Amino acid sequence: MNAWGNIKTIAKRELVAYFASPVAYVFIVIFLLMNGFFTFMLGGFFQNNEASLGNSFFMWHPWLYLFLVPAIGMRLWSEERRLGTMELLLTMPITPWQAIVGKFLASWLFLGIALALTFPIALTVNYLGSPDNGVIMASYFGSFLIGGAYLAITCMTSAMTRNQVVSFIISVVICFMLILVGYPPVTDFLSQVLGFKSGLVETIASFSVMTHFDGFKKGILDSRDLIFFLSVMVFSLFTTGVIIRGHRAG
Repeated sequence: MNAWGNIKTIAKRELVAYFASPVAYVFIVIFLLMNGFFTFMLGGFFQNNEASLGNSFFMWHPWLYLFLVPAIGMRLWSEERRLGTMELLLTMPITPWQAIVGKFLASWLFLGIALALTFPIALTVNYLGSPDNGVIMASYFGSFLIGGAYLAITCMTSAMTRNQVVSFIISVVICFMLILVGYPPVTDFLSQVLGFKSGLVETIASFSVMTHFDGFKKGILDSRDLIFFLSVMVFSLFTTGVIIRGHRAG
């Protein structure tokens, strides 16, 4: 079987495992309810009087994903280690990177399904007004990329420990830092209190997911933003491979 065939087999196995348990359905329900609550209650969807979802719907996604995405990915490798099935998986005729990519793609696809089920909100804004659907699609794409970046980070932390709670906490902290570094209070603290030079502050702020998500919310598909999210995924999955090979060698 070729490499892509191995990846698809692993991805299918993981995706079926998600929907074989009630956890997947509970997650989707919670995700949809929280999206509705933040959009219509906190986001002021009806009070804004604008045919847009940027400030009422998509602006909350990095924060929603902060806790919900690690809840999806925390079991990816820690569960395999806890049950002792990681060794069995890696003795199959597949390479570690194929298993890593397959597991990651399954969890990312599952998140994509949950995100796609928010389509009634997009239909609502189209029914009430005439929004720029190109901007909405770009925002969905950016949201999907943020979810992928968070999942890759959680995949990495899941490989570090067999304890899912520990994996969850570490991934939440890392993702939270990737949100905060771009906020003005943080950049002001770095420049005014710590005395960092403006170039260094801008470099640090460029690691914020919020900075790169803003372009998508405006309908701008900038290659730099795309490269940022893909780089986070590749680096995290590469680190996952290093960790797993370390466990395998040990």
